[in-house]
Amino acid sequence: MVTIADVARHAGVAPSTVSYVLTGRRSISSATKARVEASVRALGYHPHAGARSLASNRANVLALVLPMREGMHMPVLMQFVVAVANAARRHDHDVLLVTADQGAAGLRRVAGSAQVDGLLVMDVEMHDERVPVLRDLDRPSVLIGFPADAAGLTCVDLDFAEAGSRCVDHLADLGHTYVALVGAPRAVYQRDTGFAHRTMAGFSAAAMRRGVSSTTLPTETDHDSVRVAITGLLERHPAVTGLVVHNEAALPSVVEVLRSLGRKVPDDVAVIAICPDDQAERLMPPLTSVAVPAEQLGHHAVALLMAKLDRTPTPPLTLLPPRLTERASTTR
Repeated sequence: MVTIADVARHAGVAPSTVSYVLTGRRSISSATKARVEASVRALGYHPHAGARSLASNRANVLALVLPMREGMHMPVLMQFVVAVANAARRHDHDVLLVTADQGAAGLRRVAGSAQVDGLLVMDVEMHDERVPVLRDLDRPSVLIGFPADAAGLTCVDLDFAEAGSRCVDHLADLGHTYVALVGAPRAVYQRDTGFAHRTMAGFSAAAMRRGVSSTTLPTETDHDSVRVAITGLLERHPAVTGLVVHNEAALPSVVEVLRSLGRKVPDDVAVIAICPDDQAERLMPPLTSVAVPAEQLGHHAVALLMAKLDRTPTPPLTLLPPRLTERASTTR
């Protein structure tokens, strides 16, 4: 392994000079700096992570707090993980994925370990017990999602209330007068998860505003549960002609159940999904959807956290506007 001493001998300088060039802790002449940097490249020297951490007082690691809980859809969550990891690497940071559901105690443990520079927190509840801890930690944090009281926090999310509203407006503009929200699994609502509640609130408010009849139902993700839910929905509310599905894992089953019931999409029932574009495009017919921009949210969250680490002012709340793409499932 190449050491600082090897670089110093190759460059004809003292080891301390190499250290100063690498850390920037002292001003070094441009000629000497260039000679040291050339030796670093020629020898393939890489600073030891521990030494680099001590020099910069940073661990160069971000924690992504993503508790694995009931009702979470792994393919979409992994899009967030990959987005955060890619964005972090562009800032020369790695990502520590924290999946245990340890609540406030888990945040204190991670922040107190000195292993991470800051925290990115997902699966945010309306009245999240982690919020008071985040306000008091000596590590900066960014939430992907936001609680009912976001004072003193930095949050970024899709505007899910507006997403639910946009779906209703689209169906109402097409002439639908009775619509239903096929929502997340019941456990997600019972946890008071912010994005699920905001979507439902936006959906319901828009239906009232447009004079459209509406109903909502939490839906589990397995095929049998979806079949029972959709069959029961159409039996109880036969006038429903538009579905908004905010449950990525249930989407294939929703389309299949409609087909098995003899309901053509979009002739008999129009379907809009709130999900990543790739999921909506894979189904037959391709679904009109409001995109969940996992990559954009992940990149934005990392950028906000890096700004906080650099003590740059950040906006307290960033809501990304929803983007609705019309496809074959609502075209008439």
